Amino acid sequence: MTPKNNEKTHNEVLSGRELYSVMESYWIFHAGIRTLKYMFRAKRNKELSPKFIERLMLAVTEVNDCAICSYAHTKRALESGMSNEEIQKMLSGLMEDVPSDELEAVLFAQHYAETRGNPTRKSWLRIVEIYGESKAKGILGAVRTIMIGNTYGIPWSSFINRMRGKSDPRSSILYELKMMLGTLITPIAFIHALVSDLFGKPIINFKNQDTS
Repeated sequence: MTPKNNEKTHNEVLSGRELYSVMESYWIFHAGIRTLKYMFRAKRNKELSPKFIERLMLAVTEVNDCAICSYAHTKRALESGMSNEEIQKMLSGLMEDVPSDELEAVLFAQHYAETRGNPTRKSWLRIVEIYGESKAKGILGAVRTIMIGNTYGIPWSSFINRMRGKSDPRSSILYELKMMLGTLITPIAFIHALVSDLFGKPIINFKNQDTS
């Protein structure tokens, strides 16, 4: 078995989902930096409430199963006014308590994470249609922000738990060290994001095209 195949075996989630690679983390960071400002703008303009943002982040964290992010955003969600019952339901993938006017955005957040940051064009256009361009960009910014947190939070929390004798069955020491060292490329991704903005590159591209 080659090291590459061996790493893939260790990196599978119990359901079969693979953890993010260093290259994926680069593009997730790049995309997140480009849209972070839209989340802050939407929050400042009262388009996105703290509860709304936390629901988006909990939805993404549930898909990615990031322990450290679950802990951090449970705390932030409680501080925003969400009930512990709703938080625990969301972390279990249950969205029955999500307000109807936020549900489509939360489902998009799940979809975004499930497609590893490559949503369909149709799903994005629906969010723009429902919420308007400004609010939709804020939603995208919130989703991408927590994607960054999950991408780097998983290997860091896995490494810490490994040192405590509670290794993550999805992970390996090689993966964790590689991802932690991969944070060294984030300054390059940051500069790349600024250059992309400077040249007016689209903030979202679509690898997953609708076939219908």
